[in-house]
Order: sequence, then structure tokens, then C-alpha cells
Amino acid sequence: MASMEMNDVSGCIVDRAIFIHRALGPGLLESMYHRILSYELRKEGLQVEREVPVPVSWDGHVIDNSFRADLIVNQLVLVELKSVERTSPLHRKQTLTYIKLAKLPLGLLINFGAELLKDDINRLAN
Repeated sequence: MASMEMNDVSGCIVDRAIFIHRALGPGLLESMYHRILSYELRKEGLQVEREVPVPVSWDGHVIDNSFRADLIVNQLVLVELKSVERTSPLHRKQTLTYIKLAKLPLGLLINFGAELLKDDINRLAN
């Protein structure tokens, strides 16, 4: 049941991202796609948290604001957004580290800078 919900949530995120990309194309600032995707996901009834600070625990100490997750959707899926010509392996590693530190089961790395969005969406499992 939880994985079905997770798959439904991630499917909705990808669907809305493709819808936005088809309408606007590549080339806008990441922050614009960020705001529009948040809006679209909320219209779909999803819970969206933006710029979520995720603390890191190190040597028994919590390091506040270690990084900020672009989006966390339904407390299940971390979404890392980019607007670059092409994502690199470093972006995928970074997103994987983020979902591990946030203790979430799934991450999506979505690059709105890609010519075809479907060619630069990465699904990463924790």
C-alpha cells in the first residue's frame, strides 16, 4: 500500500513536470519551475513542502540547516530540481545522499533544462 502510494505520488510529480516543461520549455530559472511545480502538485491535492531544511547528525551533534530539499511531497518523495543543459553523475549522487539523510524512500532528480524532460528525470531509491 505504501509503495503504491509512493508510486502514485512520483507518477503525479513526473506527469506535472512534463506538463510544465511542454508548456514553458527549457531555459527558465530553476526557481520558476520550482514555484510552478509546487503550485501544480498542490492543485492535485498533494502535500508539498518547499526548501525544507534537513539537519545532519554528526558525532552526536545535529548540524542545523545542512542542506535544503527543494521539495518534499507527501512526506515520501524528495524532489531535486535543476535547470541545466545536462545533469551529471554528481547531481545523482547528491540527490541520493539527500534522500538518505532525509530518511525518505524515494528521490526524483528532474532537470527542466533538458530538451526533452523525459530524458533527464532520474528516479533514485533509498
